[in-house]
Amino acid sequence: MKTPEKIAGHTKEYLLTNKEQMILFLKELVSIESPTDKINSQHQILAYLRDRFIAMGYLVIHMSGKNTGGYLYARPKNRKKGLPLQLLIGHCDTVWPLGTIKNMPLTYIRGKIKGPGVYDMKAGITQMVFSLMAIREMNITAKVEPVIFINSDEETGSRESTNALKRLAKLANRAYVLEPPLGLNGKLKTARKGLGRFTITVRGKAAHAGLDPAKGVSAIVELSQQVQRLYAMNDLDRGISVNIGMIEGGISPNVIAPLSKAVIDVRVLKEADGDMITKKIKALKPIHKDVVMEIEGGIGRPPMEKTPRNQLLWEMAKKQGQQLGLDLEEATAGGGSDANTTSLYTATLDGLGTPGDGAHAAHEYILQNKLIERTSLLTLLLLLEPLNEKT
Repeated sequence: MKTPEKIAGHTKEYLLTNKEQMILFLKELVSIESPTDKINSQHQILAYLRDRFIAMGYLVIHMSGKNTGGYLYARPKNRKKGLPLQLLIGHCDTVWPLGTIKNMPLTYIRGKIKGPGVYDMKAGITQMVFSLMAIREMNITAKVEPVIFINSDEETGSRESTNALKRLAKLANRAYVLEPPLGLNGKLKTARKGLGRFTITVRGKAAHAGLDPAKGVSAIVELSQQVQRLYAMNDLDRGISVNIGMIEGGISPNVIAPLSKAVIDVRVLKEADGDMITKKIKALKPIHKDVVMEIEGGIGRPPMEKTPRNQLLWEMAKKQGQQLGLDLEEATAGGGSDANTTSLYTATLDGLGTPGDGAHAAHEYILQNKLIERTSLLTLLLLLEPLNEKT
């Protein structure tokens, strides 16, 4: 029977021995550019990952999407019946257009590995693969069966893959999300804000601004008054933000505007607050009697809250970190991920990727010496006992 200390030591030893292979694999992933909207590119990287998991003894299914590359599902081919499941979740899509690698090549500078998508989140996928390889090398049977889910539409809200992820999350004992952690010290994400998107369209009445201004009804004036109502819904102390991020309207400077539109971004920490803000926005009424107003949208990703089961998983992760000499910290993220979805159905821990910086930015990088550290942590987490189902 291997003690936790011995497992931690053997894990680090295996990963250090295979450090160059890890970096080479990461380099391959980054070199396969995979913007969300390029289906052929998505198929290429998913095929690369499919072959890797098959070589590791996994049964792999690639479900193609309608407007995206779809998602990859993998589980051990010789799965032991009766074992609970644990989800390993990642995404292979990036925000970078094809050709970015030419001007932003993979480079190694002063302990940093730089490149498009390396931080968000191809390093996380690399950790996923090598954690599973480490467990196989140590000849240890995980008491919770690992199941892999890698989608190609996370950067645009996981619209096509969310239903499949929900089905898996309902069956899982826990879920580990390999998104980047927060900050250079790598805080794990134990909560995330929920995200909503609303569009308000105002229809007024056009008229010549010089000849017949009284005959017009300005959709812009109406919308400007609605913006003040929306702004008043902000409650930063409660983690509620209502941002009017885009506005458009009018057809010409000398015409009373017959149409205007605003797009609103909403963030909340609590699901109940999301319901409350949704009702408030949908309840807005025109101030001018001759205006027609349409309101569309809603909360697309509910928040990942600090539920008891999520906090239990976090506490377990802290203890595993101590085996590796890590003093882990937790944090709340303002943006959403697939963790928002899985948290509704099972214990979820996010931000298990490699520390670095520059997600969606030209200086995107990971700290090279943290790649093995965080892969070791993930390996120990995969070997945890099942969580109590009553939690």
